Amino acid sequence: MELDPHDALQVLERTPGTLRALLGGLSVSWLGATEGADTFSPLDVLGHLIYGEQTDWVPRIRIILEHGESKPFTPFDRLGFLKQSQGKSVEDLLGLFDSLRAENLDVVRGLRLDSAALQRSGTHPALGRVTLAQLLAAWAVHDLGHIKQVVRVMAKQYREAVGPWREYLSILDRP
Repeated sequence: MELDPHDALQVLERTPGTLRALLGGLSVSWLGATEGADTFSPLDVLGHLIYGEQTDWVPRIRIILEHGESKPFTPFDRLGFLKQSQGKSVEDLLGLFDSLRAENLDVVRGLRLDSAALQRSGTHPALGRVTLAQLLAAWAVHDLGHIKQVVRVMAKQYREAVGPWREYLSILDRP
């Protein structure tokens, strides 16, 4: 499936509401759950997504449109959210994510990206040449991957509690 910016934006605009439905009002035992050392909790995922809204997706779109491949993207610090998320409630983080995402989607819509713009390219620090279309597709898939991660982490909290049903619940044993 080729990227249609409108289709990608449909996914991107739904992520904040999806996370609000999944995480809003939950106890710390759900929000802080992980799959082990050096893995993200649902609250970490939310912080990570916020940090990406601030430092990654739209700044990289702007670099592609303004500089092309001549200015490489700033490397993304996937743990850069840790300090800024500390001490904030899930409701505060959900509200911040919602507002940042809405602003960023307004920016993208305002660019009125046509097929020529989508084929423009930039330089990713690890991947090399990437197109704007690939960046938009990766943004949508990144969201979907983190939604899957949140649901998987939450499900695994009841891995033993489900007893014999575990054999029918593939989310508990597949990555």
